[in-house]
Amino acid sequence: MPDENNRYWIKELNLFIGIWQGSKAEFTTNWLRWWDKSGNLLLWGSERVTQTEYQLEQERMLRQKLAEKLRELGVEPETL
Repeated sequence: MPDENNRYWIKELNLFIGIWQGSKAEFTTNWLRWWDKSGNLLLWGSERVTQTEYQLEQERMLRQKLAEKLRELGVEPETL
């Protein structure tokens, strides 16, 4: 029986499987996807790469801002 999200629990895998509508490889359609026990969608490899690239860019921008603030205070970040 499906749950309230119309997903099926697979006990042996400790995962839900269900239909997700979205885009992948230039196709927008319904896709068979996996969710964990908490309901978090498991990402495809390409989605994980995109997410990691975004996080790295956010961290780079933060480091740059912090370095600028240190320089305003007369501290060279490279000397720390």
